[in-house]
Amino acid sequence: MRKAIRVVTMLVLGCTILTGCWDRRELNDLAIAVGIGMDRDGSQVQVTAQIVNPAEVASKKGGGGYSTPVTILSATEKTFFEALRKLTTVAPRRVFASHLRVLIIGEDLARQGIEKVMDGISRNHEFRSDFFLIVAKGARADEVLEILTPIEKIPANKMFNTLEMSERVWAPTVKMPLDRFISDLSDPSKDAVLTGIRIEGDQEAGRTKGNVGKTGDYTKLQYSGLALFKGDKLIDWLNDEESKGYNYIMDNVKNTVGHLTCPKGDELTVEVVRASSKVTGKVAGGKPKIEVHIFAEENVGEVQCEVDLTKTETIEQLEALAEQKLKKIITASIRKAQKHKADIFGFGEAIEDADPKAWLDMKRDWGSRFAELDVSVRTDVEIRRLGTTNNSLLEKRK
Repeated sequence: MRKAIRVVTMLVLGCTILTGCWDRRELNDLAIAVGIGMDRDGSQVQVTAQIVNPAEVASKKGGGGYSTPVTILSATEKTFFEALRKLTTVAPRRVFASHLRVLIIGEDLARQGIEKVMDGISRNHEFRSDFFLIVAKGARADEVLEILTPIEKIPANKMFNTLEMSERVWAPTVKMPLDRFISDLSDPSKDAVLTGIRIEGDQEAGRTKGNVGKTGDYTKLQYSGLALFKGDKLIDWLNDEESKGYNYIMDNVKNTVGHLTCPKGDELTVEVVRASSKVTGKVAGGKPKIEVHIFAEENVGEVQCEVDLTKTETIEQLEALAEQKLKKIITASIRKAQKHKADIFGFGEAIEDADPKAWLDMKRDWGSRFAELDVSVRTDVEIRRLGTTNNSLLEKRK
């Protein structure tokens, strides 16, 4: 009996050990994709992968045998999944996407509609949800992936890190992971946005290794505005100020900088060090209404005008100017979205929370209702600190 038990135990342990790594993949058998791009190619989709050249990245002398830290591979097919697998016809290894940093959508494809290709991405078990989605502004996705970048050897890592940092300290950009974007696409009462990226400079020069050997005047990848989606189609772009307004409403602003025009002319720069947003919906007389309240705490960052910051009335005047400008930025963002009947702010959700019964009737034609929606904006700004000096050099000299 004991012998039988030992045999069974050994078999169970053996099966456990053997099956523990049954699906393992050796690094030497994989081509690690850190960036993937999707472009329209007639009625088909072109998938482009930015593959890391490990020897080139790891080598201190850059003598790994490659001329660049990444290699670009492309394939075209009817569906995203087919094109991704077809990359094996040009890649000596299987493309592995679990370390993906960015997924770039070409502008032409985004304007045509991305619902079908996004289905293939959302179903793929190799895709984690911690990468960011970006739209190539005025360019194709493969063109963006081909640009080599200084400071950060791997361009996809550069795009990932730059987007994280710019959202944290600048505000007109949005980090959009896969699961959140899919949620917005599948919500009939809410529309989506994605950050845009454009190529600044000579595109041909940006594809060569010489681009990373310059101290200046090199081809750059720069984030610029937000792509405004209606359903699954890109219909317009928000400029930097409208994008910042969107982030204020969505409570995404952590830190940013802007300027005010002083009462006597010239500019004064303020830094937003804390901001909060509250969106409230209500239905009165059968009509929906939204109230947006934004609070911002600011510090004076730079003074290029004649203004006496030691006076309380001066600070109050600057706070009033800051409130007016903030309200203007937010209103511009709302007007752009209403122009296209695209509720990117989730105002419909606020109405549903306030009056679920009324929402059942409104959601059928929410796009049209959103375009005429009464939105009141209230801003409160408090200037807390003046920096290490009170008045400007201009005021002191005066």
